[in-house]
Formats: sequence, C-alpha cells, structure tokens
Amino acid sequence: MKLKKKVDNQFSPVELHVRNTSNTVDCSGAGVMVIRNDRIVSEAYWGKHSKASDARPIQEDSQFHVASVRKSYIGFAAAYAIHNGYIHSIDDEIAKYLPNINTDLFAKTTIRHLLTHTHGLHTAEGNIIREFPPGQSWAYRDISIEILTQLIHHSTGKTVSEILKEQVFNSLSFHETGWYDEQSEKLVEVIREPADRFWSMDKGEDGNKKNMYVSTRELAYWGYLHLKQGCIDGKQVVAKEIIQQATSLQSPVLINKDLPQNGFLWFVKDLPAKKTEIGELVPKGSFQILGYTSVAVLVVPKHDIVAVRMFNSFGSPPGYDYLADIRAFGDTVMKCV
Repeated sequence: MKLKKKVDNQFSPVELHVRNTSNTVDCSGAGVMVIRNDRIVSEAYWGKHSKASDARPIQEDSQFHVASVRKSYIGFAAAYAIHNGYIHSIDDEIAKYLPNINTDLFAKTTIRHLLTHTHGLHTAEGNIIREFPPGQSWAYRDISIEILTQLIHHSTGKTVSEILKEQVFNSLSFHETGWYDEQSEKLVEVIREPADRFWSMDKGEDGNKKNMYVSTRELAYWGYLHLKQGCIDGKQVVAKEIIQQATSLQSPVLINKDLPQNGFLWFVKDLPAKKTEIGELVPKGSFQILGYTSVAVLVVPKHDIVAVRMFNSFGSPPGYDYLADIRAFGDTVMKCV
C-alpha cells in the first residue's frame, strides 16, 4: 500500500504542534504524518533513534514503540472474531468462551465490557479483584486486554498477530508493523526511567504483548484502512462491517456521562464527555487511540483525515498534561481544515 504525496503548508501547524510536544516530553526523535483526501499532505521526521551521538536518524522506516495504540489492533481481531461467527455476540459473557475462569468474580462481565473499559476488574498484589460492577463505570486497566486476547485465541484458534497478518499486513504489504523480541536498527529506543512501573519487558510475537513497533507511515495507513472502512484502491481488503463495528460507539450507557466513550478499544467521539481524550473541535464520528509513549492516531471521517504523531518518550515528565496535549493535537488538525 502506498499513497501519493502532495505536501503543502496547510497542515504545517500540526507539525509545529508535534515539534513543540517533542521539546516538552523526554524523547530523542519524533515523526508526524497527515493524510487527507487520499494524499499524504504532511510528513516530517526529526531527531535520532536514541540519545547516543552515533544513533540512527529518525526516518520513514523508523519503527516506534506504540504502547497502548496496539489495542486498536486487538480490537480489530475481536471484531474479526465476531464478524466471522467465532464469537456469537459482543454481549456474551466471557465465561462462555473461557470456561475455566472464576465464574463468581467474572459473573455478568461481557465482551462489550472488556472492549470499552467498563468491566470493573483490576489486579492487586497479583490477584484479580473487582472495583465496580460490570457496566457501571469506566477504568483503564490492562487486565481486560489479557483476558480479551485469551478469549480471541481460544475462540478462533489464532493469535491476534496471526489474524492481523492474515487479514491486513500481508494483503497491504505492511513490513514495518509487528511485535518484536529483539532490538534491530529500525526499532527506535524507548526513552524511559529504568524503574518506571508501567514499563514491561514483554516478549512474544502472538500480538498480546507490549512489544509492538510501527513506522509513522504504516500507523497512518492503519488509520487510513479504518477511514476507508476496509476498501483500498477499489478493493474491499477487509469486510466493511469489521471496521464499522470496531470504530462505532459500543460503550454501555453509564451513569456518569462525562466518562470516555469507546468502540472496540478505540476512543470515539459521540456525546459530549469531559474526560474524553479527543479534542473539542474534532467532530462527532471521529475516533482516536493514544499510547503511553504519546504516540497517537486520529481518524476524522467527516473531513477525510488521518493524523499520526510519533515519539519515543515513555510516560509524562513533571508538568506535562498529556490529555490536554492530545486534545490540542486534534484541535490543531481541525483548525487546519
């Protein structure tokens, strides 16, 4: 997959915003890309793969650790499993597909709850506990991803990575997207505090680990696949229904209307919500996902836009408000339209 490039100054404020963020967070390099009307209209890279003096410059094939952005790929695998009948319904209880789990603890917890962060499960001192009844509130906890990937594997007989390679990566010739156990020259080093409690040295290429790296261009193309609802160059590469289900509002009706809203792990713009990560100017029907490295992809169907930013900074330095910054990123994109 390769889009034509026609860069102009219209989206230069987006690049400037990303450059300003790269000067705020602790990173050694960054990238930005905007696609509009089937053309790459902005693309820039700066810095190096690490802080070493002889480090490789950031470039088109540089692959950044995408952290929680990987969840959009897991959401795709879940939508694939439902579309193809491996999972009967998003509202099925997870115990139906994972019969050996604690049925008392997981009672009434559905696949919808896992996909929308409304499951109410948490881990404490190595044990799974319940924070709130399923569907009653919202909390961002990785335990849901562990359960969801197990459920997908158990129901389909395939790993998340196998599903993605079969359905997307091979057909679109994605060679700069994947899960990696070993460092290589194309992988950008993650700048982090050695004792950061959120960092994981996960290994494994089955798609459920926190070791996913993607180039700026291929993350933008991933967003573009969703923008076009699976139709690329006139060919329906992925079933339209898979994309529609993954990127439409799936959150249950919550008592607190200001909590974030999700599709299949994507954050979606629907009703007004004070705690959303999506900018105020970004229109309804848009969707976005953000990682702990401040990597993000925003898709705005109303204006035929995909915007991606890439950094190699893990976590937030003192004084950096990542939610305010990611909202400003989206609002900057919209001010360029």
